Amino acid sequence: MSKELIRLKDVTMTFDGETVLKDINIYFNDKEFLTLLGPSGCGKTTMLRIIGGFQTPTSGDVLFDGVRINDVPPHLRQVNTVFQKYALFPHLNVYDNVAFGLRIPRETEGPGGKKQKVKLPKAEIDQRVREMLEVVSLKGFEHRSIASLSGGQQQRVAIARALVNRPKVLLLDEPLGALDMRLRKDMQQELKRIQQQMGITFINVTHDQEEALAMSDTVVVMNEGVIQQIGTPEDIYNEPKNAFVADFIGESNIVDGIMRADGVVEIFNRRFACLDGGFEKDEPVDVVIRPEDVDIVSEAEGQLRGVVTSVTFKGVHYDTIVDFYGFKWLIETTDYCPVDSRIGIKIDPDGIHVMKKSKYSGMFGDYSSYSEEYDEINDPTLIDEDEAEGTADEE
Repeated sequence: MSKELIRLKDVTMTFDGETVLKDINIYFNDKEFLTLLGPSGCGKTTMLRIIGGFQTPTSGDVLFDGVRINDVPPHLRQVNTVFQKYALFPHLNVYDNVAFGLRIPRETEGPGGKKQKVKLPKAEIDQRVREMLEVVSLKGFEHRSIASLSGGQQQRVAIARALVNRPKVLLLDEPLGALDMRLRKDMQQELKRIQQQMGITFINVTHDQEEALAMSDTVVVMNEGVIQQIGTPEDIYNEPKNAFVADFIGESNIVDGIMRADGVVEIFNRRFACLDGGFEKDEPVDVVIRPEDVDIVSEAEGQLRGVVTSVTFKGVHYDTIVDFYGFKWLIETTDYCPVDSRIGIKIDPDGIHVMKKSKYSGMFGDYSSYSEEYDEINDPTLIDEDEAEGTADEE
């Protein structure tokens, strides 16, 4: 079982009367790669700065190993930070950048409890710097100038400099934001490798959903200063808690629905089998269907039938937009369907996720604007009336 390392307890942060974080309660485990994910202004960087000691919360407590550290300055916390712009010293080479923090005398308690400053031996500094450069795959770069390095190499120097002091936690503030797409993907794997090799806690801040899902053991989705959901990447993607999470993590088709019974949800006046339960009978709900969970079939076989309005080739699949009674769905498929073609779709029960209504309901998908067109669903060219009646009889 993982050991709890950091806890934020009832943390609130306000700036000029504006609340940036609202009653945050969360803990971070030892040796965990955790990502704070959300749009700009959601409070994720503020939370990181509070953990690092760069800001003090307006109210609430920050605990490290069970000890309150609200008033402990950054340099006395067992935490280091890698910033988006790296903050490297351009006049120092790679070796001296990494060694910089080790050369600063440390205050320790000497004989009789007297405070004294002690420098690390040069041999120990040299050993730790070279070990760390090997960890970040920069062995042999010791004498390179910072200006001669690529963006990815500069980032590795910044990581080595932060880790050489052997912190228990490394904070990463948008560490991949300045890199191009190909390098970002490479560095995602590199950061995960470094975290596992070092065996310490990484807390990463990003607004990039793919980055969060690829690197993290745990993802914390935030919006408007509030934690929306905490879970594994798989849980966050497959079981979103509300419409905001469903829309922010990957692509989603989100529609209004009615939970007719456990395992039966109604959308577009049609009833679909699903795996969800625990709702009130006839409770209004939000229904999420991921684009990759939709199968295109012939119009005659379709549970729903619509018209293709747009097709975009994405390399391994087509992004196909289909109009169902005024609501446009995104479908990811390897089948090419030309614009204006009429198609049917089928959705397996495990491809349908039902959520409680929330303050975000209706923001990311709503078919109320064409509710008057529901009569079109009974058009025999669109819906098999016998099938519709059979579904209703089942309940």
